[in-house]
Amino acid sequence: MDDAFPRPRLLILSKGAQRITTLPSLLPDFALHNGTVADAEQAEQIMAWGRKPSAHKAMAIAAKNNKPILTLEDGFLRSVGLGADDPPLSLIVDDVGIYYDASAPSRLEQLIAAPLTASESERALALQQLWQQQRVSKYNDARIEPLDLPDDCVLVADQTFGDASLQGAGPDDFMAMLGAALERYPTSTVLLKVHPDVVAGRKQGHFDLKALASHPRVQVLSRNVHPAELLPRMRAVYVMTSQLGFDALLWSVPVHTWGMPFYAGWGLTHDRLPAPSRRMPASLAQLIHASLVGYPRYVCPERGQPCSPEVLINWLGLQRRRRSMLPTTVQMLGFSRWKEPLVKLFFDGTAIRFVKPEHPLTDRHPVVSWGCKHDADLSAHPHPVHRVEDGFLRSVGLGAGKARPLSWVVDDLGIYYDATRPSRLEHILRTEPFELALVDRAKALRLAICQAGITKYNLPGSTWQRPANVQRVILVTGQVEGDASIRFGALRIRSNLQLLQAVRKDNPDAWVLYKPHPEVLAGTRARGDDEAQTVHWCDEVIGDTPLQQLLDTVDEVHVLTSQSGFEALLRGVPVTTYGQPFYAGWGLTLDRGLHDDVQARRARQLSLDELVAGTLLLYPTYVSRITNRFTTAEQALYELQHWHTLPQPGATSRWQDLIQRLSSLLGLKRLRS
Repeated sequence: MDDAFPRPRLLILSKGAQRITTLPSLLPDFALHNGTVADAEQAEQIMAWGRKPSAHKAMAIAAKNNKPILTLEDGFLRSVGLGADDPPLSLIVDDVGIYYDASAPSRLEQLIAAPLTASESERALALQQLWQQQRVSKYNDARIEPLDLPDDCVLVADQTFGDASLQGAGPDDFMAMLGAALERYPTSTVLLKVHPDVVAGRKQGHFDLKALASHPRVQVLSRNVHPAELLPRMRAVYVMTSQLGFDALLWSVPVHTWGMPFYAGWGLTHDRLPAPSRRMPASLAQLIHASLVGYPRYVCPERGQPCSPEVLINWLGLQRRRRSMLPTTVQMLGFSRWKEPLVKLFFDGTAIRFVKPEHPLTDRHPVVSWGCKHDADLSAHPHPVHRVEDGFLRSVGLGAGKARPLSWVVDDLGIYYDATRPSRLEHILRTEPFELALVDRAKALRLAICQAGITKYNLPGSTWQRPANVQRVILVTGQVEGDASIRFGALRIRSNLQLLQAVRKDNPDAWVLYKPHPEVLAGTRARGDDEAQTVHWCDEVIGDTPLQQLLDTVDEVHVLTSQSGFEALLRGVPVTTYGQPFYAGWGLTLDRGLHDDVQARRARQLSLDELVAGTLLLYPTYVSRITNRFTTAEQALYELQHWHTLPQPGATSRWQDLIQRLSSLLGLKRLRS
């Protein structure tokens, strides 16, 4: 920030607030100072967190030193996990009061009362639709799961005991509220929702759950159920001051308030208590715009910069969908030790049990296997098998070098390189409607990939010069001959030498380049038995020249099943396939090795950007190195472009960190994860 406009010095006394890692990004307009009471004279403002005991102490210090108080609190769209697990991604900054203290004015009250322009009203209602579409709330770690509920339900929300927003309400008030719900809706089942912190065992609620368990019309929801799974099915919602009432308004569900929350008293709810005279009738759009746009601040978890509520809603919605894709508990088979920390990231939201190949599997849970190497052992397993492989936008560095992947694919039908049976990718490419917005997104991603020069491994290397007076250059990319993609995707031709011989036979006058697989060049994978003879069937063997540079130079690419053919298609380079890679058979390649069954399954004609949409947007799972959370293909591309400069927490587990620290203390070389 320009020194001509210095930021006000904000003193933070609360030890808990001092540990919030997102606070500097949420308060960029303040110079934050983590200090003590002795620093109050030098501060221009003093922070209070809500109305906690530490906040009352800060307010007293501010009054004594004649300093203005600034009240902070979590926003209404906070994080994935609970407060003890995740830092806030949104923050309320109130220089008037605080939203849940109805006894005094707050900045939020002033914002709700303010009239909206037509565009602001339109944005507010669009936010309501986005909130429903992405199925978000304040906390978002609960899985998306269908609930077995009666058709006619009313929801009563408990809160944590002693919460500052309750303004003195206690167990008797909550029991009275429950009684009122039972009386007003005599034929409905009343669902009592326990607060997530109470479910997690961190705090207490207001109800005797054991006593209520025998009530004929009360059903206790004592597990972590997300509001988006409940509210659309509710006839009405009863709250004291819980944010669940605000969620219910966003879902257009009638709300009965027994306290005076920030959304009560505006003519939008059924209120037991009289509203402060400051609150006059307002529209739902006014409430939404003030509560989600005007009042809170937001930080993008991936860029560490202020963002809009729309950006954070979409990001949290992605977390919820990805956390819910697999069954609640799975067995992991065939994952090497270094991949185990990655499994916990790519399968966040699922309980994981690692099983060694020599140990028996249980029939109670589905299995996730690395690739196809355990298929024979899993043929009789009663649950579907999910197979995992590296994705197509992977890393900077080779998998054999344990470079951390940004993407994996998880396939519940087969796996993309196995042409002997359908895969989830093939199913997507065959059946997805590919709406215009998705195809436009795929096109933008494709162009960005080409402009950035990104491929699967993104290795450095030397530059290749095209020979003078050569009319037609064909690039032939080698593969690891023992790789599963050849075993399951090739027919007549099954080696790099055979591929080169076929290319030379069909193209006697072309300049044929042969590029061995990077892992063969690196010595981490074995070369084929006859691969030394490839020099006799090509004009030139390329060493470490990056694939991207070659694709910008050659006229055609000929492959067996290599992903380099897909990367050539992205750049508009004609591709001839001699095996059955996932991108063959859709009308985009010249195919010389497709089995009739594969051709029959892939009869649909795809555009290039439809292929990209299925392959890069719908099929893989991406995990950010910055957040260790699920992310998009676009963010993965950004992180590949800035691989060596971006801060990232890494995927090492606790035991790896311990080993590294011990090694450092002993003066040993730092171990790599």
